[in-house]
Formats: sequence, structure tokens, C-alpha cells
Amino acid sequence: MFDYSLAHWAAFLSAAVLLNIAPGPDMAFILGQTVRGGVRRGFAAMLGVWVGVFGHITMAALGISALLAASAVAFSIVTWVGAAYLIGLGLRALWTAGDSLPEATAGPAEDGSQGRAFRTGVLINLLNPKVALFFLAFLPQFVEPGAGPTWAQLMLHGGLIVAIAALVEPPLVLAGGRMTAALRGRRAVVRWLDRGLGALFLGLGIRLATSSR
Repeated sequence: MFDYSLAHWAAFLSAAVLLNIAPGPDMAFILGQTVRGGVRRGFAAMLGVWVGVFGHITMAALGISALLAASAVAFSIVTWVGAAYLIGLGLRALWTAGDSLPEATAGPAEDGSQGRAFRTGVLINLLNPKVALFFLAFLPQFVEPGAGPTWAQLMLHGGLIVAIAALVEPPLVLAGGRMTAALRGRRAVVRWLDRGLGALFLGLGIRLATSSR
């Protein structure tokens, strides 16, 4: 079981590393949360993203993502719910820009802030059918006949993607935390960070709503 060639692992690990180091919405979200609320909030956002990604990996392995891909109605519903959620987060961040300064100046140990960052990380992934379709298209490419049950191979390779993220993303969060120490307590800077985060959410929501299947 799980008997793969060296060429297989070279191809998969190269793709997985490139996938994790390429700038994208998840990385922008994690770094935005880190700069806005500190290292602990950044790690909470990162863990939330991982949980959301692992949820999609599990759905791909169990075939749920295939059902989503085959149903235009289900795809549209999830797309619009996800887009509405992101746009709502963006509008809220823009409307309340700078209002949460005490949370930012108090340090990175605000449990409520960390919980929100975690939940948001989970939801922006689970409510994005594009992520489901990506894993549905990406993971089966590395399924080898005779190497084990298909679902087990999908879970193995998906889990390794998250494991590689665990090596790549924490150093970036720590680097972002250093920026936070210099920015904390500056109301104008915090306000613009809120606006930047709001613009990020709005952009992601609009892109999700307007992108073609």
C-alpha cells in the first residue's frame, strides 16, 4: 500500500511546494490577520484555513466534491453564499475601520479575536466551491493503480499538502508578527489595515461571484 516511485514523489512534492509558496488569497488572509492582530491571531487564521482545506480534501476523497461539480444548482448556491459572506466581512471591516483599536493595542492574546480569525479561515475555504473543484482536479492526478484504495490515496496526498503548509506558513506568520509590534498603537495605521483587510474580502467575494465555473 502507498507504493510509489521516486518520480511520483518528485512530481507531487514539487507541485505541493509550489502550491504552498505561491501568493494567494489564503496567504493574504493569514498575513492580514497577523499584521492586524498579532502572531496568535495569525496562527488562529492559519489553523482555520488548514481545517477548511482539509474539509475539502475529505470531501474530494468521499466524492462529495464530485457531486458539487456535477450539480450546477449546488455549485451556484455555494458560490453565492460564499461570495455574500466575504462581501459582508469586507463591508463590516470598512465600516468599522479603526473602531477595534483597543483590541489591537492590547496585544495578541485576545481569545475572541483569535476565535473569529479561526472561524473566518474555515468558512472562506469551505464556502468556496473553487477550492473543492481544485482539489477534485488536482489530487486524482496522483492516484496510482494498485497503490491502495482511491480514497486513501487522496487523503494521503491531501494531508501532505497541509503538512507542507505547516512548514511554509508559520515562519511567515512570525515575520508578520514583528511588523505588528511596530504598528500597534498607531490609530491611522490600524485604520488603514482594517480598510486593506476589508478591500481584500470584498475583492475575494466579488471575484468568487463573477468568476465563471
